[in-house]
Order: sequence, then C-alpha cells, then structure tokens
Amino acid sequence: MRTVDLERLPLRDGDCVLDLGCGQGRHMHALYYAKRLHAVGADLSLKDLLETRRGFGTIPDMEPNSGRTFSLAQSSALQLPFADNCFDAVICSEVLEHIPDYQTALDEIRRVLKPDGYLSVSVPRLWPEWICWRLSPNGYAKEPGGHIRIFSAGALRRDIESRGMRLFGKHWAHGLHSPYWWLQCLRWDHRHDSQAVKIYHRFLVWDILKQPKLTRWLDRFLNPIMGKSVVMYFSIGNR
Repeated sequence: MRTVDLERLPLRDGDCVLDLGCGQGRHMHALYYAKRLHAVGADLSLKDLLETRRGFGTIPDMEPNSGRTFSLAQSSALQLPFADNCFDAVICSEVLEHIPDYQTALDEIRRVLKPDGYLSVSVPRLWPEWICWRLSPNGYAKEPGGHIRIFSAGALRRDIESRGMRLFGKHWAHGLHSPYWWLQCLRWDHRHDSQAVKIYHRFLVWDILKQPKLTRWLDRFLNPIMGKSVVMYFSIGNR
C-alpha cells in the first residue's frame, strides 16, 4: 500500500533517494523498481528495517550490475547521518505526525536535499483524522508511538515553503481506508475482537492484492472527498 505516487517525482537513473521513516519498506521496494537508482531507508525501528531488508530478499531479479541498489540506516529524523546536499529526492510519508519537533525534521530534510532536489510529504488529512480523535480520545489519540498532532495541510505547506521549496503537486490517498479507521476508533478497546473490523480489514487486504477495477475506481472517486492522507510534492529548483 503506497501513499506517494512515485511517477509524480521526476526521478532519474543514477539518483539517490531517501525514504525517511521507511517503516517496513512499502515505498522502498517500489523505489527499487522506479528507476536504476540508490534507495536509502532510514527509520528509528530496527525491527521495521529488518522487515524492509527481508522484503528485498523476496525480489527475484536483484542483479549485482542492475544499477539498482539500496541501503538502510537506523536513525532519528532529527539528526540524519548523511552529508549536506546528498539526496536528489526525499520521501517522508506518514511520519511527521509522530514527531514532537517536526520542524527540526523539516530542517534536516532540507539540509540533505540537493539544491535542485525534490520532496514528497504525506500526513493524515485533517478532517478524517479529527473524527478518529473524537471517536477515540483516550485510545487512538493517546496510542503510544501514535499520532501526536493533527496537521493542517495549508500550515504544513507554509512550513515547507518557508525553507525555500515550492509546491508543484497535491492529491489525497486511501479513501477506502478512512471508514476502516473510524470503525476501529468506535470499537477501540475491542477492535482486535470486532468482527466488523476484521471483515473490513480482509476487504482492504483483498483490494490491495487484487486491485479490481471497481474498487480502484471507487478509491479514486473517494480520495478527494475522504482520503485518509494528503500528499504534497515540492521542488527546490528546476532540473
């Protein structure tokens, strides 16, 4: 399940791309096939990084001379272990809402981007996220390691643009997923035993694996209305 549309980023063969907060590798594995580039995944969780590495182990055509390479780093977004101006693009998907000092994370992203680099950021969309917090103020809103703020896309855009970047694209994602999270929040204390939650989860897994035309159309229709995530694309300069 990818949130960022990699085709909206003008990636080129030979680029070096950072997936900041890569989790278990949903964008890292896609980057591997996007171009013949070097993908770098950074995350605080060693467990998630190991899952990302295992995911690469299932790729059948990882040829030594393919031009496709990757590396992983256990790192905080507040102090990235990379040199200035070393990445052609950075992806930061569903990460900033977890970080208390997200402004420092944005500073670090700007520092490691090349002068003509690109950035894609996604965060939970304001009103679907607000409903989650309202439905489960003592559960979802206080989950350890969970979301600590609700972003306004406009305010986040201004934060990023104040660092010398300009917006060139925006969309919403995961319209089918908002009701799933609302359902979980309604049943938060019993969500793991809820048949309704389990059935909806099986539906989402089926949709991701099979991608039937009907649900793909429905997702595209729902995204502008109730997409769970907002995704923005920024550039520093023009290539």
